[in-house]
Amino acid sequence: MELLRTIAHPPGGGGAKGCEAAAGRAAGGESRRKKAEEPPHQHGHPAAEVSRIITDPTTGKRYCRGKVLGKGGFAKCYEMTDLTTNKVYAAKIIPHSRVAKPHQREKIDKEIELHRMLNHRHVVQFYHYFEDRENIYILLEYCSRRSMAHILKARKVLTEPEVRYYLRQIVSGLKYLHEQEILHRDLKLGNFFINENMELKLGDFGLAARLEPLEHRRRTICGTPNYLSPEVLNKQGHGCESDIWALGCVMYTMLLGRPPFETTNLKETYRCIREARYSLPSSLLAPAKHLIASMLSKNPEDRPSLDEIIQHEFFLQGFTPDRLSASCCHTVPDFHLSSPAKNFFKKAAAALFGGKKDKARYLDTHNRLAKEDEEIYKLRHDLKKTSITQQAPKHKTDEEIQPLITTVVKPGALPEAKQIGDSIRMIVRGTLGSCSSSSECLEDSTMGSVADTVARVLRGCLENMPEADSNPKEQLTASFQWVTKWVDYSNKYGFGYQLSDHTVGVLFNNGAHMSLLPDKKTVHYYAELGQCSVFSATEAPEQFINQVTVLKYFSHYMEENLMDGGDLPSLTDVRRPRLYLLQWLKSDKALMMLFNDGTFQVNFYHDHTKVIICNQSEEYLLTYINEDRISTTFRLTTLLVSGCSLELKYRMEYALNMLLQRCN
Repeated sequence: MELLRTIAHPPGGGGAKGCEAAAGRAAGGESRRKKAEEPPHQHGHPAAEVSRIITDPTTGKRYCRGKVLGKGGFAKCYEMTDLTTNKVYAAKIIPHSRVAKPHQREKIDKEIELHRMLNHRHVVQFYHYFEDRENIYILLEYCSRRSMAHILKARKVLTEPEVRYYLRQIVSGLKYLHEQEILHRDLKLGNFFINENMELKLGDFGLAARLEPLEHRRRTICGTPNYLSPEVLNKQGHGCESDIWALGCVMYTMLLGRPPFETTNLKETYRCIREARYSLPSSLLAPAKHLIASMLSKNPEDRPSLDEIIQHEFFLQGFTPDRLSASCCHTVPDFHLSSPAKNFFKKAAAALFGGKKDKARYLDTHNRLAKEDEEIYKLRHDLKKTSITQQAPKHKTDEEIQPLITTVVKPGALPEAKQIGDSIRMIVRGTLGSCSSSSECLEDSTMGSVADTVARVLRGCLENMPEADSNPKEQLTASFQWVTKWVDYSNKYGFGYQLSDHTVGVLFNNGAHMSLLPDKKTVHYYAELGQCSVFSATEAPEQFINQVTVLKYFSHYMEENLMDGGDLPSLTDVRRPRLYLLQWLKSDKALMMLFNDGTFQVNFYHDHTKVIICNQSEEYLLTYINEDRISTTFRLTTLLVSGCSLELKYRMEYALNMLLQRCN
């Protein structure tokens, strides 16, 4: 017997689970919300203390009772260990004295009947029940991380990624219940339990009921006051829509730390619920507001289905982690809404900019790169919420940029015209490392002379072409590479871009350039102009592993999130050398990119128009992509003779000014 008393309890003494866990106001104010059907406290002698060792009279199995996990109307919940297998359960223990009346016992029998037939990943597992002369024992899945009520009490509020993580699991479990024609009728934070692996489980089926046709639904008001729906308060019956309403209250509470209808007195709370009157703070992002508002629609028919909830913009456009660390029970996770890419990039950052210890730690994880590739893919939606994003359109454009002070211009209109040589407000730039070597594409040319050559040709055209009202009718078909997508993350790593042949390049802040070829297997690395190292993306030299990881992130992000910037065909001339970026430059109105073969591209922010100049067969071509993403290609000699529209001329002048000031 002494041996039994010394049996160690399993780790996770914060253990938790099984029954209703009381929580304070920060956990949704559930401490004062007693269930409408909860029995009054029994007067007289208190229930006898539950024995330390409990024996199932039918099987002879013996269990060791551990600490209390929670308390409910009828029952207490304890840790309980099977002394034969050492398996730990959450045991809901109900004294016979608390269910002495027939209708009370009927409730317990009904709960057992409903729960024992359920089997789903996100529903607390029912294992066994038995009774002796003193108590009824229900053995349930043990969840060591306690409940969502405990987490919110410690955290006060949760981040959007966490809310998506938990809601997905709640919806999964709830959909299963509804498919079994079971209504939970008491969805709240205290009834969502978290296991060792941070997986959520729906529990406490004390108020659960079979779904009945509308005309046969019970009119009983039951549930937790702050989560009751208008139709339940109005005694119109409880349907699937009422569980959806409660889910809306849960989402609101997770994000804001308090239920939507909480007031100082119950009467006022009920009035707010009946009127569906609550506030949505400006701190909530639009998708979250919209989803909450739809679930809290006064009319049950206006609420979304569970499938529609998961397909909502709140889930589709936001980052959802695959798993959460146990530290999230009490601390804000590493990913932040202000910089959601941080969680993935921190290892690469340590290697790129940290000390030797950081680099060694990063390299030790190189054998897990395949797993990190998966993380890259899952984080593809994050970057749009970081500080590098200017636009917030539903359909993302070809660029992602840092916030800029821009001139608002109506489509088709021109900003104030600039003369050649006018000063341009430059913001940021990046340049390929050393310029001492010769270019493999322009013999005996340095980066400066590449720019000088383009500037001389463009200036000669602008200074000598006649005035014109429209562009020439000439339209050429040419094969050349141009930048279809780009991302400026120079506040941390560098400038990334995708070419029309799907080559992805990054010009890092340290001056090195790396390209991932269209086969997604080959990497070209340039420490300076003209010096190229080639290696496999999966077998990168140790000193390049971190930069390859960042390169792959940019590749996945642009491929999945940005649309092409124009209608030019993706043609590749294998006889031409590979393009890589020599320099990029941003003003308050446009982005300039200069490549090793003299290709020069300028993208204008306000209307997404583009000017591209390239050299083919010793002849310069200019391509203009208008605001509708329709491209037209001209010979510069044709523009020199015929002139062009003011719209194009302005952009050519602005491009030249950027180039000249880059040279200066």
